[in-house]
Amino acid sequence: MQVRDALGRTIELAAPPQRIVSLVPSMTEWLFSVGAGERVVGITDYCSEPAAAIAHLPRLRGTKNPDRTAILSLHPDLVIAEQEENRERDVLALAAAGVNVYVTAIRSVADTATQLAALAAVLDVAATAAPMIAEIQAAMAEPPAPARRVLALIWRDPWMAVGQDTYANDLLRLSGGINVAAALPGRYPRAPLAELLALDPDIILLPSEPYPFSERDLPAFAEVADRCQIAFCDGMALTWPGPRTAAAIASFRQLLGNAV
Repeated sequence: MQVRDALGRTIELAAPPQRIVSLVPSMTEWLFSVGAGERVVGITDYCSEPAAAIAHLPRLRGTKNPDRTAILSLHPDLVIAEQEENRERDVLALAAAGVNVYVTAIRSVADTATQLAALAAVLDVAATAAPMIAEIQAAMAEPPAPARRVLALIWRDPWMAVGQDTYANDLLRLSGGINVAAALPGRYPRAPLAELLALDPDIILLPSEPYPFSERDLPAFAEVADRCQIAFCDGMALTWPGPRTAAAIASFRQLLGNAV
């Protein structure tokens, strides 16, 4: 059968894939959640969930520097990549070596529902994936009115924030947040902290990943602590599309005080 990935690339498959390499941590979790975990034969060093189920799987280095030789040695019939997470050169090199590479490009919560449904059909797990897709669609149905100005940081040294055209930005929007950093150029804008704080957020989110913000980072925000809320949050909930999405919207609505 011929299928198209999110980038419009055509992939020819003789049957639903049985040997899958996942180069995306969130996708690894999703594969196990829809019953395709037994088909996963390789993952990245950063894949962490479901921890017990993936403990035995070969690690293939990072998302930005996968060990292509090791991937080929596993003889996968499908490699799953994500446009944001993985490099084009690795996708092209694996494809040139005869490997089917399916690329997602999730930049919104709506993308999560449509693209995971499409991939579920490719893997012949559509029925198992359907309840999760329905939960995501239900969470999207009644977004609260925007109420709080949010600055969601993802890194320091240099300081980086969630910007426009990203999954996390859309999740915050559906949670009733107005992402102040979306006004800056770039999907993950870099700027001095003073410039980011000048965007006048009502709440600053400090996620647990990709940079692990903690109490030690609080002194950097001393000058604004009296006029805005500073909250630690689950980085996976903020940035991992898939089985976490519906619950993440509910939890961020609570955090932002916009529960519906």
